[in-house]
Amino acid sequence: MTGRLYGVGLGPGDPELMTVKAARLIGEADVIAYHSARHGRSIARSVAEPYLREGQLEERLVYPVTTETTDHPGGYEGAIADFYELSAKKLAEHLDAGRDVVLLCEGDPFFYGSYMYMHERLVGRFETEVVPGVTSVSAASAVLGRPLVQRDEVLTVLPGTLPAPELARRLADTEAAAVLKLGRTFGSVREALAEAGKLDDAWYVERATWGQQRVEPFADVDPESVPYFSLALLPSPAYKSRVDGEPAVPAGASAPVEGGEVVVVGLGPAGPEWLTPEAAAELAAADHIVGYGPYVARVPQRAGQQRHASGNRVEADRAVEALQLAATGARVAVVSSGDPGVFAMASAVLEQVSAGNGAGARVRIVPGVTAAQAAAARVGAPLGHDYCVLSLSDRLKPWDIIERRLDAAGAADLVLALYNPASRTRVTQLENAREVLLRHRDPGTPVVVARDVGGPEEDVRVTTLGSLDPAAVDMRCLLIVGSSRTVAEEGPDGRSIVWTPRSYS
Repeated sequence: MTGRLYGVGLGPGDPELMTVKAARLIGEADVIAYHSARHGRSIARSVAEPYLREGQLEERLVYPVTTETTDHPGGYEGAIADFYELSAKKLAEHLDAGRDVVLLCEGDPFFYGSYMYMHERLVGRFETEVVPGVTSVSAASAVLGRPLVQRDEVLTVLPGTLPAPELARRLADTEAAAVLKLGRTFGSVREALAEAGKLDDAWYVERATWGQQRVEPFADVDPESVPYFSLALLPSPAYKSRVDGEPAVPAGASAPVEGGEVVVVGLGPAGPEWLTPEAAAELAAADHIVGYGPYVARVPQRAGQQRHASGNRVEADRAVEALQLAATGARVAVVSSGDPGVFAMASAVLEQVSAGNGAGARVRIVPGVTAAQAAAARVGAPLGHDYCVLSLSDRLKPWDIIERRLDAAGAADLVLALYNPASRTRVTQLENAREVLLRHRDPGTPVVVARDVGGPEEDVRVTTLGSLDPAAVDMRCLLIVGSSRTVAEEGPDGRSIVWTPRSYS
């Protein structure tokens, strides 16, 4: 019979914070395995030492590199990959011999733990069991004496190895956070906290629960004194507000005063090259950025600016949040892809103003390049004459209204720009729309299918109404259906040129 592999979480460092099960398994195991640097010392072994017994075999897994350079032909990643393969073979030899192996792991084995690399290599061959442990994040919160999160607050855990701009964006998007793996990354983490406007709220916790633990405001820490076993903590902002006696207003907002403003900004259909100078200026001046997560991520981070990302189907809640922030005197930018007045957030915000939300807050709309304009420009000028813009989504209006409008636009011989043509849950609408338009249009009518215009997955194709395949269309597409006058020709480079004459003569 083969042995069993246990990935045992030791907790944050204090041996008394190890679970009863972890202590028992360590004492019963035939083999105790642990990682170490080339100096041979192992923090994991030192934590587990009170529970070891005489006669146990010890398997030390020595990293070939930690932070130094390597002459391995595959570089650092190649050296580490070879090390994991060799380590897995060492453990497999014990397991094949029928010996149970406990692999020690600081914190929790599946929370940035080294055990997981052995698990993925051995789980298909041997019985395995993972014993969870108290994480460094929980320990840091405990020694700081402040809760991580409460009620509906969101906790984000980040590695300090991320680039500073990405860290800043993610820190600005969350309420509470823990940033691990400091050490050499301390400077960029500090920069990211400052850029996100949260440096003054951050705490530094080093070796939580160890005898030499250290806790102090992050802004006061000397970068030269920071070891790897430390983290940055942004605890519950609601708790801070109550305990420190601060006003219970959103982070970054001032006390309630008149003069707040909501600016609904169109980002255009894709990257920064589609952003107008006016929109860029409004985004830079805002105290808060509110919007659907992927759109918020497109906005460059500014120091001190707070970001409030949310899901795709909560437009009303998003509008209320923006108006509430503005009611405190803040300047709030609500972002939309394309133009905010075209099936986007401008109407959602004005609906909430009409309902009585955001008293005293001004609302302005800053236009953006629409998806229809972007798609049209890619193929020529299909919108060169009268056209109709229509959404095929029946989430906010019944299909019979959509069908009547399609029928009327088809009878009027208008070019159509069709938004929201399909989704995972709406798979019949486009086929129905095609059948309605074929009542009035020749099957050879040009159709532009534009997907992710301006983005990394851009794909613009020209087909006909008769050949249009609804199964090849998803939510990221926009369709332009020509009128009876729309022309599709092959250009000198072989690509299709689609245009609608300005005259019916």
